[in-house]
Amino acid sequence: MTARGERWPLWFGVLAWLAVAGLGLASLAALLVHAPVLNVAALWREPYLASVLRFTVIQALLSTLLSLGLAVPVAVALARRPRFVGRTLLLRAMELSLVIPTLIALFGLVAVHGRQGWAAPLWQAATGEPANYLYGLSGIVLAHVFYNLPLAARLLLQELERQPHQHWRLAAQLGLTRRAIWRCLEWPVMRHSLPRLGALVFTLCFTSFVIVMTLGGGPRSTTLEVALYQALKFDFDLARAALLALTQLVICLTLWAFALRFGGMGGLVATALDTRRAGRWRRRDERGVSRITDSVWLVALALLLLPPLAAVVIAGVMGLPSLPAQSSLWPAAGLSLTMALGAGAGALLLALALLGGSAWLHQRSRSTLAGVMEGGGQLILVTPALVLGTGLFLLLRPSLGGGWQGYALVVLVNAFMALPFAMQVLRGALLGTNDPQRRLAAQLGIQGWARWRWLVWPPLRRPAALALAYAMTLSLGDFSVIALFGSPSRPTLPMLLYQQLGGYRWEGAAATAFLLLLLVAALFLLLNVATRHLPRYPQQRFWPARDREAAHA
Repeated sequence: MTARGERWPLWFGVLAWLAVAGLGLASLAALLVHAPVLNVAALWREPYLASVLRFTVIQALLSTLLSLGLAVPVAVALARRPRFVGRTLLLRAMELSLVIPTLIALFGLVAVHGRQGWAAPLWQAATGEPANYLYGLSGIVLAHVFYNLPLAARLLLQELERQPHQHWRLAAQLGLTRRAIWRCLEWPVMRHSLPRLGALVFTLCFTSFVIVMTLGGGPRSTTLEVALYQALKFDFDLARAALLALTQLVICLTLWAFALRFGGMGGLVATALDTRRAGRWRRRDERGVSRITDSVWLVALALLLLPPLAAVVIAGVMGLPSLPAQSSLWPAAGLSLTMALGAGAGALLLALALLGGSAWLHQRSRSTLAGVMEGGGQLILVTPALVLGTGLFLLLRPSLGGGWQGYALVVLVNAFMALPFAMQVLRGALLGTNDPQRRLAAQLGIQGWARWRWLVWPPLRRPAALALAYAMTLSLGDFSVIALFGSPSRPTLPMLLYQQLGGYRWEGAAATAFLLLLLVAALFLLLNVATRHLPRYPQQRFWPARDREAAHA
C-alpha cells in the first residue's frame, strides 16, 4: 500500500471541510453583498428594531441564567443520589427532552400550562387570575428552561460522574463537610464547563424561532430570528434581513470567542446523549439535610419535565380515532421522513469525513491542522439556521425555484446544522482507537476495507446509529428552515402541527404531535435494534491471515 493510497481519509476530510467552510463563507458573502445599503444605526435609532434587539437579549439572558442556575443544584442532587425510585425514568425524560421536536414540547406545555391546561385551575386558585403566563416573556422563558435545563443538568452531571473514586474516598476519610465538598470537588469541575455551556444555552435561546413564534404573543415579544423571518418572508426587505442576520452572527461569534477563551474547546454538544455510566463511589454526604434539599430539586425537575410529555401521549392516544380522517397527515409524514433521511445521511457522512481526516492528522502529530479540520464542523454552532438559510437564499435567489429545489435546500441546511451534534457522538469512537492496534495495523500494512472492517467499524457502529438517529430527529422536528423555504400546500409534520395549533384544531394537532413523537422514538429504537443485528467483528481475534495477505497484495 503506497503512502498516497493511505491518505484517503485526509482527502475526504479536506473535501468535507471545504464544503462546510464554503457554505458558511458563501452565505456570509451573500449577506455582505447587501451591506452597502444597510443602515446599521437603525438597530438603535429605529424604535421597532431597538425593541426587538433588546427583547432578544433580555429573554436569552433570563433563560440562560435560570437554566444554568437551576441545573447546578439539580446536577449535584442527581450525582449525590445515585439510587432512588424513579431515577432511571427521570434521566430518560431528560434525554428525551433533548431530542423531541420543539413543536411537540410546545404542544405539551400548552396542554399543561395553557389557559385551559392542567395547571390552570391551580394557578387561578392560587392567584385569583386566569392562567395567561404561558404567553409573552414568561412563556418563552418557561419553554427555554424546559428545553435547556435538562441539557445543562445532564452535561454537568456527566462532569461530576467523571470525578475519580479516589477523591471521594479521601473526602470520606477526611470527613469533609458539605460546604468543603462543594468548594473542593464539585464547583471546580462545573466551573470549567459553565462558560461554554452558558454560551451554548444563550445561543440556543438567542436564536430561538418556533418557541417565540408560538408563545410570543405579538410584536412586543419579537426576537431577531422572528423579525428576520418576517422581513424575508412577508416584506421581502433584503437589506433588513441581511442586517438582522449579520447582527445575530456577530453577537454569537463574540459570545463564543469569550466562552472559548475562558472555558476551552472541550466537548459540549450531544455528550448528554451518552448514556454510559461510570462506576460510582458511594458518597458520604447523601444524608441529613442534603437528602431533603435533593428531594425538593428532583421533584421540581420531575414536575417540569414529566407532565408535558405525559400530556402529549395522553392527548395523542385520545386523538388516534381521528387519524384516518386526516388526509394531509400521511403525505406530510412521508415528506418529513424523506427529508430527515437525506439530512441525517449527509450529516453522518460529513462527520465521518471530518473526523477521519482529523484522526489521520493526529496520528502524524499534526495537532494544529487536526484541530482546524475538526473545528470546521463546530463552526456551524455559531451560525443560526435562519442566518445560513438567509445567506443561501440571497445567494441563489436569481435561480432558486420552488418545489423540490426549496426542499433540497432545507435538507442541505439541516444536514449542516446537525453536523456538530453528529461529530460529538462519533468523536470518541473514531479518535479513541488505541495506539497498539493502530501500530499493529500499520506494521501489517492493513488499509482500506480490511482496516475499516476490523479496526474502525466495531467501536463505531453504535455511535454511528446514534448520530444518524439524532441528526434525523433534528431534521424531522425542524420548523425554522422549512417555514422559510417550504410550501404551506405541501407541509412537513412540524409545519402541519403549527398550522393546526394556529387554527385551534386541537384533536388534529394532538394526533399529529403523537405521530411525530412516535416517529422520533421509532428512529432511535429501529437504529438501535439494527446495530445489534449487524455483524460484529471481535477485535480480540484481530485480522485473519487471509485479510492480511489480501491487504499486502
